[in-house]
Amino acid sequence: LICEQCLFIYIIIISEWTICSTFPVTSTASKPRAKLKAESSIIPAGGSVTLSCSVEGSAGWKFDWFRRDSEFSGAQKIGAGTSEHTISISERGIYYCRGGRGDPVFSTEDSAPVTIQKQVLAAVNLQHSWSQIFTGETITLRCEIQGGEGKVWKYEWTAPNTNSPPTSSEYRISRVSVSHSGDYRCRGSSDYLLTGWSDAFTLTVSSSKPRATLTAHSSVIPAGGSVTLSCSVEGSAGWKFDWFRRDSVSSKAQLMRGNEANRVISVSQGGLYHCRGGRGDPVYYTEDSSDVTVKETREFTFFISGKLRDHYVICANSFDFMFLFVSNWIFSCEQFPVSPL
Repeated sequence: LICEQCLFIYIIIISEWTICSTFPVTSTASKPRAKLKAESSIIPAGGSVTLSCSVEGSAGWKFDWFRRDSEFSGAQKIGAGTSEHTISISERGIYYCRGGRGDPVFSTEDSAPVTIQKQVLAAVNLQHSWSQIFTGETITLRCEIQGGEGKVWKYEWTAPNTNSPPTSSEYRISRVSVSHSGDYRCRGSSDYLLTGWSDAFTLTVSSSKPRATLTAHSSVIPAGGSVTLSCSVEGSAGWKFDWFRRDSVSSKAQLMRGNEANRVISVSQGGLYHCRGGRGDPVYYTEDSSDVTVKETREFTFFISGKLRDHYVICANSFDFMFLFVSNWIFSCEQFPVSPL
């Protein structure tokens, strides 16, 4: 007995009876399409994302996984014939999958592509490591993206008191004021890479202009020696220094040294000294320091010039008397009593 409507036939002969058993099988003319899902479309910084591939309404499939860098690049197979329907990825790109089963392998249609972006870290930093910012200075904040080398980035900023923040990696503020104080954040995007908002960089602007401080380790220059002067700006760094000297209170100060990175100098000439600090581009200057007076010591030559009654007349060269001026030396004479001989 032949049962034409049966795909599978089991013939069981029991005595003189023939029994025909049938098993219905559903057949479809369309080719199935794999379906790809991602738990997230963004890979967190330092993390991964799980992708799952499935073929709806059927089982027994193994899966091939594909990735490409962009819509225009070729696909690379990153996993072949895996029985697991999930994988973890840590690289950005466009992903798709397909299923296959049987021998020879029957493959599904490729899944629709899923775009996965990768999050990298952004940070706002001050161009110079200055712990204190003063009104009138020019500063530059930078948005630095870790792991973003070689990419073309688009930048966004949030900043206090501005409706038009820059779209570049640098935020330059000319003549900063107290109103610029506050929190600054940035983020960037490039192809399938993006950052979250950076942590806040808090900018504090001081309303007062700093004053340089000049100190001398001695106020008297020893004969043939020198004195060390040091200039500083309290509570902040990054300064270079200008040094000035004048002969007297009424004379004009002359610039001795300019834009010195070293805050310490040695002087061997008497006079009135002051200094100031400068930093940045254009240069921002502090207030001048107070004057420091440094005196110069000379070796004196004493000699007995004569005897006047019971006194000897002693002449010495000194800066302290204004009697006779010869080549910066002052000559004066003093008398002191002596015991009779």
